[in-house]
Amino acid sequence: MEWPELMPPEDLEMLETMPQIEHTGDGPPQLPDAIMEGRVRTELDQTPIRIPGFVVPLTASPDQTITEFFLVPYYGACIHVPPPPPNQIIHVTYDDGFQIEALYNPIWIEGVLRTESMSNDVAEASYAVTAESIEPYEEAPSP
Repeated sequence: MEWPELMPPEDLEMLETMPQIEHTGDGPPQLPDAIMEGRVRTELDQTPIRIPGFVVPLTASPDQTITEFFLVPYYGACIHVPPPPPNQIIHVTYDDGFQIEALYNPIWIEGVLRTESMSNDVAEASYAVTAESIEPYEEAPSP
């Protein structure tokens, strides 16, 4: 699955047609409030997915094993302001836990997508997955 597929058509259209964000002036650039509502595609609930992304750790053990995190479409999301829209953040739990060499290394997750909201101090997610597998991201070889 690709990240834009998680957005309802009206949100995707709004994002694709919004004016370019200016990065000058006071404060961070802001996305329109309507995009930040976190609308989901309800027909995707209980859909098996495989999607790449970047890790924003939420829970880790003393040995840095990550068991709960936000999966986001680009490096630095949720660390820099503003966070992506909630429908572009997936709350992931992985009971087996995993370690990652660096947060800028993307991963693949596989599991069943749920339309389930989760919010904390870092960000708000509109989707959730209990990961069945996590592996380092590798691009498919070119033909």
